[in-house]
Amino acid sequence: MLKEMGFYKGVNLGGWLSQCDYSDERLDHFIEEKDFETIASWGLDHVRVPFDYNVIENEDGSYQEEGFRRISRAVQNALKNGLNIVLDLHKTAGFSFDSGEKELGFFEDEALQERFYRLWEEMAKRFGHDPEHVVFELLNEVTDQSFSKTWNRIADTCIKRIRAIAPEVVILVGSYWNNSASAVKDLDPPQDERVVYNFHCYEPLRFTHQGATWTDAIDPKERVAFEDSGTTEAFFEDLFESAIQKAEENGTELYCGEYGVIDVAKPEDTLKWYRVINRVFEKHGIGRAAWSYKEMDFGLSDRRMDGVRAELIQVL
Repeated sequence: MLKEMGFYKGVNLGGWLSQCDYSDERLDHFIEEKDFETIASWGLDHVRVPFDYNVIENEDGSYQEEGFRRISRAVQNALKNGLNIVLDLHKTAGFSFDSGEKELGFFEDEALQERFYRLWEEMAKRFGHDPEHVVFELLNEVTDQSFSKTWNRIADTCIKRIRAIAPEVVILVGSYWNNSASAVKDLDPPQDERVVYNFHCYEPLRFTHQGATWTDAIDPKERVAFEDSGTTEAFFEDLFESAIQKAEENGTELYCGEYGVIDVAKPEDTLKWYRVINRVFEKHGIGRAAWSYKEMDFGLSDRRMDGVRAELIQVL
């Protein structure tokens, strides 16, 4: 379904409407129409646009029209350039994958959950009636496994409420451990044929995140060459096996909303990693969006990638 729709080979516009300083300069100019033109010239078919709740909501839960206009411009610029678009709620009131955001209480507080449902109802009213070109992603990277049962319930309720407004829009749902492929098995069966399982992949982490200071899962001083990383097709086959099986059992498919390599790695090694993982994506028909188009420590359009970009975009 996603391949036929044109949600098969994409790139993230990270750091634009999410993970930013929220200044007008950032929100209005970090990504402009020329960037959509560039992405289209790469031969990709869609963009994934992370956005945070506070781009469209005030503290009291009322809406900011300027925020919705910014999302609308993103949709318009994508469609104008022949690209489809995933609208990904990267942070909601009470929860962020980034503990530094200090967003707490979402999985315990019914009022925050109701606010989440209302946000998606509003998104459905505004953007849910072009289901061939716009896809919704409910929430980025649920973290703790302990949230799993509650998250399944929340997602189920939210999908029902979206469906009352936008019955045909495709909805992406990820699992815990930051959308880990190995956690897909604990998602509930999809409500309908237009709900798709979503996961992210930054494995092996010691290679893709070498030098990163925001995770304690690796030694930031360690440097890992591709040849020493253990990255093989067999590695990814094993990593994705349970998710592929779960999707097949439930009559849906998989989408990898984020995957990429940090800018500390050599560009040539980054290219090698993309080659391997994308062969596995192709084998199993998995749609995906690379992280990320620009900056954010992973930028594919950054100058450092000039020597390999032409070849890289051929394997995305």
